[in-house]
Amino acid sequence: MPQLVCTSGTFVGETLEVKDSGILVGRRPDSDLVLKDGLVSGHHARISLNTEGWIVSDLDSANGTLVNDAPVHTVVLSDGDTIAIGEEKFVFQREISDEPVLPDLSRKEASADDVTLVEAMRERADAIRSEVSKVIIGQREVLDQVLMCLIAGGHGLLIGLPGMAKTLMVSTIARVLDLQFKRIQFTPDLMPTDITGTDILETNKETGDKEFRFVKGPIFCNLLLADEINRTPPKTQAALLEAMQEKRVTVGSETYRLEAPFFVLATQNPIEQEGTYPLPEAQLDRFMFNIWVDYPEEHEEEAIVGATTAGSVDEPRRMLTQEEVLQLQDVVRKVPVSQHIIKYAIQLVRATRPSNEKAPEITRSYVSTGAGPRAGQFLVLAAKARAVLEGRIHVSCADIRSAAIPVLRHRLLTNFSADSEGMTAMDVVTKLVDEIPEPGPEAYSST
Repeated sequence: MPQLVCTSGTFVGETLEVKDSGILVGRRPDSDLVLKDGLVSGHHARISLNTEGWIVSDLDSANGTLVNDAPVHTVVLSDGDTIAIGEEKFVFQREISDEPVLPDLSRKEASADDVTLVEAMRERADAIRSEVSKVIIGQREVLDQVLMCLIAGGHGLLIGLPGMAKTLMVSTIARVLDLQFKRIQFTPDLMPTDITGTDILETNKETGDKEFRFVKGPIFCNLLLADEINRTPPKTQAALLEAMQEKRVTVGSETYRLEAPFFVLATQNPIEQEGTYPLPEAQLDRFMFNIWVDYPEEHEEEAIVGATTAGSVDEPRRMLTQEEVLQLQDVVRKVPVSQHIIKYAIQLVRATRPSNEKAPEITRSYVSTGAGPRAGQFLVLAAKARAVLEGRIHVSCADIRSAAIPVLRHRLLTNFSADSEGMTAMDVVTKLVDEIPEPGPEAYSST
């Protein structure tokens, strides 16, 4: 008798026998295998026996059924096949075995194709900058930080005064990277369903029956620009949280997965306070980078005015495909990082916490709340992304230092002393980068 061994999800480690009558999998109570997962439909899939053998059939579910990571409608199962339904994963075994099946937690290593892609990225990154510069003059550091954020799979918060071409930069990057782009102008009257979409009641022309149909909102894209995100109430701001973290959207009782890759780039005006709703700290922490868009240099501003008042602007070309962006995201995760780099990143993060015994004087004097563990994760990922953009398969402490300001400045809360002396979170991070040394040999001595 066959069995399903759960390797991921609610029933991880459990084994289920598959009876000759088969198994109906879904979220409804009348299912043989009830999965309380928002990504699972009421009746999602069925595993049954026919003349060809054991098969799995998708029952027109909202998010599909995967076998060996490929979407299927009906497929004959082989011994050892992995079935993914929502967040649950099962290994199909034709015969019951006493040996447990454990998830493969081994770290993936970069393949030869991955290494080739990384080695070519230095020239590709230069080509991307060249194409973007046809529309956006200057802002090299901002562009690099956005690219680091995107290939690391994170989200970015762009802060700058009006007229800094933040919206134009994001839409241009979307064209160069072949990403479907949509923009939402956040206003006080914007509702969550204006972002996620909603169910509408309509009449079926064939049967005459009334039925609900889900109309997707603008969040269903590859690159979403949340323009002036702090001008909408928290209820609407929170509509982005599930999409940013889980890459999915829940409307009513149904959950819809967003197509990969998916990024959110949000903008804020730093001087506008009237009629705004500051992002909660928990939501700020979801953004990998806080990117400051500053005034251009004098010669850049002259070039901007000259180019934009003279006529048409050159159209940027596509330099990467969506598949290559996804491959780069996968490669970033595979880039090896030494223990030395991880120690340095963690020491830098822990130095932002005033409760830490080893925190420097500037932290104890000017910081009320330091960065959490997510800051360390993002520091290492950003350092990997920077290495990939430069065509390197190794990470250095210099990569960590270059990512410290955009990763940490929105995760520190300064106290009254800092405010009274004009000390900002960015000033604190800059001084910490200068003060915290790289780990020496003593950091690796056995205890």
